[in-house]
Amino acid sequence: MVRSLVTGLCLAVFAAVIIGLSNLLGLDLEHVALLGAALGGVLGLVPHRPAWGKVAGFLAGFLLAWLGFALRAAVLPDSSAGRAVAAFVVVALIAVVAAVSGGRLPLWSGLLGAASIVGAYESVYTNAPSQFLTESPAAATTVLLAVGLGYLATNLLAAQSEPHASARPRPAVDARRTERAQRDQRDDSSSTTDLDDLVTGAAQ
Repeated sequence: MVRSLVTGLCLAVFAAVIIGLSNLLGLDLEHVALLGAALGGVLGLVPHRPAWGKVAGFLAGFLLAWLGFALRAAVLPDSSAGRAVAAFVVVALIAVVAAVSGGRLPLWSGLLGAASIVGAYESVYTNAPSQFLTESPAAATTVLLAVGLGYLATNLLAAQSEPHASARPRPAVDARRTERAQRDQRDDSSSTTDLDDLVTGAAQ
C-alpha cells in the first residue's frame, strides 16, 4: 500500500514537471502530460523478463500505430471504414510481432505503445489529415518524452525498493539443499540400522 502511494505521488510530481517543462521550453506537452505519465508508469510497473522486451514492444506498437496514421493519410478514406481498416491492420501487426518474438515483446506493451500515439495525435489528425508529415513528428516526440519520464519515475522507485540479488530467496537452491539433507539423513539412519543388526547378530 505504501509503495503504491509513493509511486502514485511520484508520477503526479512527474506529470506536473512535464507541464512545467512545456511552459519553460515552449513545448506542446500539456495535453499529453497525464496520458504520457500514466502510460509510462504502467510500462514501468508491469513486470516482464527480459525488461528490454516490454520497452521494445512499446516502441514497436508506437511505430506501427504511427504507420497506421500514415496509411490513413495516404491511402484510406477519412471515414469510419478507413479508420476501421487502419485499426485492424495496426492491432493485427502488433499481435504478429508479439507472436514472432516468442513472447519477448509482450502484446500488452505493443498495445500500450499504440494507445500512446493514438491518444496524443488522433484529435490533431482529425482536424488536419493533410498535415500528417508536419504534425505527427511533434505529437510523437512530445508523448514519447512524457512516457519516458513516467517510465523513469517508476523504475527509479523499483530499483530502490528491490532487494539486493544476494538477499533474494532462491527457491530452487533451497529445495535442492533440503532434499540433499533429507537424503543424507536417511543414509545415516540406514547405516545405523545395519550396524545395529550386525552387532545383534554377532552377540547371538
